[in-house]
Amino acid sequence: MLGKFITLEGTEGVGKSTCIAVIEDWLKGRGVQFVSTREPGGTSLGEELRELLLAHRAIDMAPLTELLLVFAARAQHLAEKIRPTLASGAWVLCDRFTDATFAYQGAGRGLDEGSILTLAKLVHDDLAPDLTILLDVDPEVGLKRAGRRGGLDRFEREDLAFFERVREGYHCRMKDDQTRFSLVNAGESPASVAETIKRVLDTRFPG
Repeated sequence: MLGKFITLEGTEGVGKSTCIAVIEDWLKGRGVQFVSTREPGGTSLGEELRELLLAHRAIDMAPLTELLLVFAARAQHLAEKIRPTLASGAWVLCDRFTDATFAYQGAGRGLDEGSILTLAKLVHDDLAPDLTILLDVDPEVGLKRAGRRGGLDRFEREDLAFFERVREGYHCRMKDDQTRFSLVNAGESPASVAETIKRVLDTRFPG
C-alpha cells in the first residue's frame, strides 16, 4: 500500500515551518513512518538547483528558465525521494509541490498554464498529493513577517502585487480541486492554526 502524500502551500510568511512541525508531531503520535522534505530541494541536486533559484543575481533569471529549473529539481526529487518513500508505505510531508509552480511561475510570473500542465504531466502524471493544506494570509501581513526574519531571498524581494497574484493563483487551484485542498487561515494565532491543522488531519485520515 502506498503511503500518503501531504503538501503545504502558501505565500511568504504564512508559517509553513511551524505548521510542518505540527503535522510531524501528529504523525509521530500515531506511529506513522514519514519523511519531511521541501521544494525546490529535497535531494543533493535539488538543493543545488534551489540555491540557483533563490540567489540574487545581477541579471534577472528568465521566467521560463525559472520554470524549467523548478521542474528539473522536482523530477529528481520524485525519482530519488518521493516515489521510493511512498512505495515503501511511508508518508511524505512536503513543503510546496506543483501547486506552488502554478501560483508562482504561472500566476506570479505570468507563464502560460498550458506549459506548466505539460511539464507536470511529463514529470508526475500519475501522482498528486492526497491532501494539500493551503495556509492563507494577506500578502502584506506575510511579507512583514518574512521581513522580520531578515536575509530575504530572490522571491521574497518581489513586490506586493506579485504576491497578490500568487495568492490568487493558489485560490484558483483550490477552486479547481476542492476535495484535495484544505484552506487554513494563517492569520490566526499559532495555537489556533495548529488546532485547525490537527482537525483537518483527523478528518482526512481517521484512524
